[in-house]
Amino acid sequence: MRFSAPRTLVEAFYHRIESELADFVLYGSGDFHHLSGLLVRRVTEPFTLISFDNHPDWDVRPPRWCCGSWVNCALNLPQVQRVSVWGCGNFECWPPASIFGNRRAERRGRLEVHPWVDDRPAKDRARRGAITREDWREKFARFASTLAQSKLYVTIDMDCLTPNLAWTNWENGKFTLEDLQWALTTLRRHGRVVAGDMCGAYSKPAYARRNQRSLSEMDHPKLTYPPLAEMRAVNAAAFVALWPSLAR
Repeated sequence: MRFSAPRTLVEAFYHRIESELADFVLYGSGDFHHLSGLLVRRVTEPFTLISFDNHPDWDVRPPRWCCGSWVNCALNLPQVQRVSVWGCGNFECWPPASIFGNRRAERRGRLEVHPWVDDRPAKDRARRGAITREDWREKFARFASTLAQSKLYVTIDMDCLTPNLAWTNWENGKFTLEDLQWALTTLRRHGRVVAGDMCGAYSKPAYARRNQRSLSEMDHPKLTYPPLAEMRAVNAAAFVALWPSLAR
């Protein structure tokens, strides 16, 4: 299942685990974030999906079931009213890479992408959904005020955290632990968080298929890592800080 998987395998996997799932699920590397596209199926009434992620995961190119394109799978579900992604900091939100994103869903208002623009040229601050360290809480609070006690599904990819707070298989973002704790509290004040998940902690890549390995290795950044014990300690601290706010 890592990074990408064919639809038949995805459906067989979900059929096998569905009855064992809790409302809130903790799982592994962000290479598996497309599992969120399955987990949200458990919410059968209309809801808003909120993702904290350094990547928009909105790529419209094949493979369909991939950690970089799973948001589109969620948008295909009739009960998903809208998807709101916060904390994107990588190149995918900007030309030329953004041409591969689901801009149609963004234009229609079903998908909201909120990328950091602190380090971008001044012209990029006019991008729809743009946020800065200075104004993101104000904009998030405004977004939360529109939820009107609606049902919410929240997914957290730990790569949205700053590099000192999480070790992941991808580039890190700009959120602090306090930022996410505040955001989760704010969501619960305005909506009903009925389910969610958390992923993103580093794990050593292992693949079942040659094309899966090739695509993944081309897509991943080349990063240097400390000893595994050190990474586990940092990620465990992030889990302890965030899980009670997500899953209570």
